[in-house]
Amino acid sequence: MKQPFLEIKNLKVAYGENVIMRDVNFTVNQEDVFIIMGGSGCGKSTLLTVLTGLKKPDQGTEVFAGHPFWGGGATKADRDACMRKAGILYQSGALWSSMTLAENIALPLEQYTNLMPDEIQDIVALKLDLVGLGGFQNYYPAEISGGMKKRAGLARALALDPQIVFFDEPSAGLDPISSKNLDDLILQIKESLHTTIVMVTHELPSIFAIGTNSIYLDARTKTVIAQGDPHELLKNPPNETLQHFLTRGEK
Repeated sequence: MKQPFLEIKNLKVAYGENVIMRDVNFTVNQEDVFIIMGGSGCGKSTLLTVLTGLKKPDQGTEVFAGHPFWGGGATKADRDACMRKAGILYQSGALWSSMTLAENIALPLEQYTNLMPDEIQDIVALKLDLVGLGGFQNYYPAEISGGMKKRAGLARALALDPQIVFFDEPSAGLDPISSKNLDDLILQIKESLHTTIVMVTHELPSIFAIGTNSIYLDARTKTVIAQGDPHELLKNPPNETLQHFLTRGEK
């Protein structure tokens, strides 16, 4: 029986009077590939900022690996400690353009560990090998393709051996082959490192290729209107909105 890693209860998020989502409840279990899906403007990326401590919810609680994260008396220090166990791959890769790939990946190791420089370089080489970029240590982001930038960003997200990795639209801007290769890599990492994955995406090929659990955020009702394994939701959609999304309106 898998244990819960993230537990979200009664979450409400707003910008002033503009409510983005309300009454959001879900659980991400250990080693899930958990998909946050929904149409444009539903708040997928906003939810990710809440889950990773960048935005405070207006209401509700989040428990992160058994520890209070939002609510329950949690402090910023508590959230920082939790996020040491997490990695994030941003939509653009968010690499520092003035740094080589090796320098980008070394940065969190230099900031958050007491490792010696030679030990850091060994880890950097290992992480680049893990994502298929062995030998590219001295390349700058401008010198590699979009798909390689995503892989390098993933290598940096894995630098501190996180228990959970968050992805914000990882396939955005990639061609179908590069997107599939990235999906395959995410699955390999999940299976080999037993990492929990939380991914924001609206890309159906990725959702069905790697998703094991999911929620659907609805922009109209501003809440979760479906949750479960994407394949099961496709077989038995609980509402027309989700059916239309998962089939792209095909009959």
